[in-house]
Amino acid sequence: MADTNPQGRGRDGISARILGGGTDPDPRFTLANERTFLAWIRTSLAMLAGGVAAEAFMADFFGPELRKTVSVLLLALALLIGGGSFFRWLNIERAMRHKTPLPLPWIAPLLAVGAALVAVIMVAFVLARPN
Repeated sequence: MADTNPQGRGRDGISARILGGGTDPDPRFTLANERTFLAWIRTSLAMLAGGVAAEAFMADFFGPELRKTVSVLLLALALLIGGGSFFRWLNIERAMRHKTPLPLPWIAPLLAVGAALVAVIMVAFVLARPN
């Protein structure tokens, strides 16, 4: 295996297979990528908590169908963002190692559309709810 580390230490095993070669980027960029990954994980955990909270604590405000719909949407969003964040981290790490353009963040529009969908459902419920 070719030595891909500028300091003379090549990656081996699973790291080499996952990262796909290239040269190690500046550690600051790798750490910034990791911080972004962790921010996506926090967002995913917030969606997870919101889904659990909607199901567990909103029985007095929502009917079972609306409560379940909002919960499932938030939980699905949490799942997609949490899983997608790893692939986003990996694709950015690979792009930095190969000095190619960074990929677009597909989980950002996913989050925006999912949150907007939940908001539309909630606005419709508030407007349709009798005083």
